[in-house]
Amino acid sequence: MPAKDSPHSHRSARQPRQRVLGAAIIAVLLIAAGVIYVATGNDHEPSAVASSTSAHPHDHHGDPAGTPAASAPAGGSAAVAAGGAGGVDVYAHARAGMLSPVVRNDPAYVYVPNLADGTVSVIDQKTMRIIDTFATGRQPQHVVPSWDLRTLWVNNNAGNSLSPIDPSTGRLAGPAVPVADPYNLYFTPDGRYAMVIAEANHDIDFRDPHTMELRHSLDVGTECAGVNHVDFAPDGSYAIATCEFAGRLVKVDLVHQTVVGYLDLGRQAAPQDIKIDPAGRVWYVADMNADGVHLIDGDTFTKIGFVHTGPETHGLYPSRDGRFLYVANRGGQMESMSVPFPHAGQNGSVSVISFATRAVVANWPIPGGGTPDMGNVNADGTRLWLSGRRSNEVYVFDTGGTGGSDPSAGRLLTRIPVGHEPHGLTVWPQPGRYSLGHTGIMR
Repeated sequence: MPAKDSPHSHRSARQPRQRVLGAAIIAVLLIAAGVIYVATGNDHEPSAVASSTSAHPHDHHGDPAGTPAASAPAGGSAAVAAGGAGGVDVYAHARAGMLSPVVRNDPAYVYVPNLADGTVSVIDQKTMRIIDTFATGRQPQHVVPSWDLRTLWVNNNAGNSLSPIDPSTGRLAGPAVPVADPYNLYFTPDGRYAMVIAEANHDIDFRDPHTMELRHSLDVGTECAGVNHVDFAPDGSYAIATCEFAGRLVKVDLVHQTVVGYLDLGRQAAPQDIKIDPAGRVWYVADMNADGVHLIDGDTFTKIGFVHTGPETHGLYPSRDGRFLYVANRGGQMESMSVPFPHAGQNGSVSVISFATRAVVANWPIPGGGTPDMGNVNADGTRLWLSGRRSNEVYVFDTGGTGGSDPSAGRLLTRIPVGHEPHGLTVWPQPGRYSLGHTGIMR
């Protein structure tokens, strides 16, 4: 390529011999320089995945930098529209169909933790039927994809353990690993640590991402009572977690694993799920007591707005095209201001917020009522799967086209009976190079 672009390449062959010879020598030098640049270019553009390779030189799962890699997103204009200044697009590698080679052959299943039963139900995405149910541990809260995409971890909260599922088979991969109070589970963007969210203990425990051996326990204190859901800054420097029982958020420095500060959302606030927008600027925080989402500037750690959605706002999931945010409204009315803020009712729905306008553009009701909670979208973005926490069922919504392109056409497709108190279900496989945890925060 350097020879093609060389200033000497279009000159006439009638030039003096010396000048032609000089041009040839320069062209050769440019080609050599180009080869050297190409061979070393990656050293000047480190990524979160590449930096993690050096952090795990003896990773028994293989090279995480090589296997979870995905191709550049198709439809560049959509990616640019969803991103922000400087080309930031948090979800650029999680577009419809952008499956890593690691997960490409995994069966298309949905894994549903039944909290009251201590089991996980497995649903075939194509037939929408349960094909298996197996015991895991007491009070499984969420099914969480590991950073390297090779394990789905079941968070047995009251059982104080994590049960590994092999997503290539849909079956348990071995005995449960002892872990204290695993309400939720996340992974640092560089893949170096698992972050076990120990809600009852007021801790975020930084652990080895494979063995789950404890490395450092961060006490977020009673100022963050009920720590539960997390999302991450685009550069991986910090995370923000919700404090359900304290009505606050906590900002965590991931480099030093320390608390930066707290942000009050109001005396009656009960923050749940949290998601950053594609531009990496605004964080959306579901508040089940306020029936909507708070808008937070993560860098300044200040509240900048609020969007009303529906009763008992709970789970948040971006569309595969990066344009919309699906908001699960669990549908209950608050019965008491005492922790854990009990709700009753089945007036559930899904609200769709445009990231561009920060306004609700569609609402999908559940005919006859329901209690949509946690879940995610499928690989091509055409289906949104949510657990029905108080309804003992799973809901499947049509998102209105590939990637969720037309939310005005969205609707409930079906409801599938499962076990008692289904919670953080995971749809698998999902696009992305690596997982940051929960039910699939893909990057």
